[in-house]
Amino acid sequence: MSYNHIMYRSGLLLVALLGFSVAVASRLWRTPLAWWNWVALLLLLTGFGALAVAWRRRARNTPPKWYSLRPGILCAGSLLLLSSWFVARVPAPMGTGPAGPEVAAVAFARTWSERPVVLLSLGDSVSTGYGAPRGHGYFELIRENADETYPEMAGIELARVLPNLRPVRKASNSTNSIEHLREITALPIYGPETFGIVWLTTGGIDLIHYYGKAEPQEGAMYGASWQQAEPWVANFRARLDEMMLALKEKFPGGCAVMLATIYEPTDGVGDIENAGPLFWLPAWPDGKRVHGAFNDALRDCAAVHDHVHLVDMHGVMLGHGIHCQDRTNEHYNADDPTYWFYVNLEDPNRRGYDAIRRVFLNGIVDALRVEPGFDVPALPGP
Repeated sequence: MSYNHIMYRSGLLLVALLGFSVAVASRLWRTPLAWWNWVALLLLLTGFGALAVAWRRRARNTPPKWYSLRPGILCAGSLLLLSSWFVARVPAPMGTGPAGPEVAAVAFARTWSERPVVLLSLGDSVSTGYGAPRGHGYFELIRENADETYPEMAGIELARVLPNLRPVRKASNSTNSIEHLREITALPIYGPETFGIVWLTTGGIDLIHYYGKAEPQEGAMYGASWQQAEPWVANFRARLDEMMLALKEKFPGGCAVMLATIYEPTDGVGDIENAGPLFWLPAWPDGKRVHGAFNDALRDCAAVHDHVHLVDMHGVMLGHGIHCQDRTNEHYNADDPTYWFYVNLEDPNRRGYDAIRRVFLNGIVDALRVEPGFDVPALPGP
């Protein structure tokens, strides 16, 4: 191998190690208590040490013995492990089996209504089912269960109890609440014979975009200070009221709007800089407060409007984020300490969607049980 080729290869290794030096220094500065970042530092020093040994041998022009450690291989191995540290940081497996609360089968024992019902999905990628296998998003599972995947949920589906159900999909990936209001405003007005069941996930994209890579703005406010975010929170509250009033106008025959809270992947800790396998998100000091304010707005909206019913998507995902195996976390679930988020961080994985489907279904059972014209069986018990 020529001298120039060796120097070129060594130069590439050095550039890669220097690049990882920036990432390791950043991680250690932000999260000095995370042991895996110290392991990354050890790998980085090993790589630099191996490269130094290789250069020293080259300078002395002494070929290695057959039993000597090959520094180039050691350096390349360190880089490979550093790449794994950089990319693959999913904290725990997804797990198997049913996820989330139980849904009582008795509520689905008979037809609820023969009237035409529109099942309308609105919102962001959570409502499109992004990150789930085909047909396994929460909206699809609510309409019709995937019996092969979830045999325990067989027959627990709206298609069974609402024979004149028509699904309408209007949710779009990466859309914020500003766009959702425009989408709702553009909906047609349905006939008085039609009842609407509306599923809405909104506000999440307002919080996560653009991952701290651009200046915060309304609708893409990641990294905003509380002073910046406070007027945007007020505007979000006002938009929610506009959405709910507009939906009521679109369904003169009545509707039930299932309004979801916004989950977050840190299990209440707020250390978003440690979340996600693909994104190295910057720390957001006021992020926990802003997220809480958005969820408060959603809860207040549901409390004000009679046709709006809160679905605690935030609550059902707690304990299944990046701290799911931390026994000291207040939301630790000893029976199922598994991770329910997809690799893009913004969406659930398959079990996450199963859990969300169940909490939505329980919400619609409660909502339609008191809705005139629907005969939902009562649950056993006091």
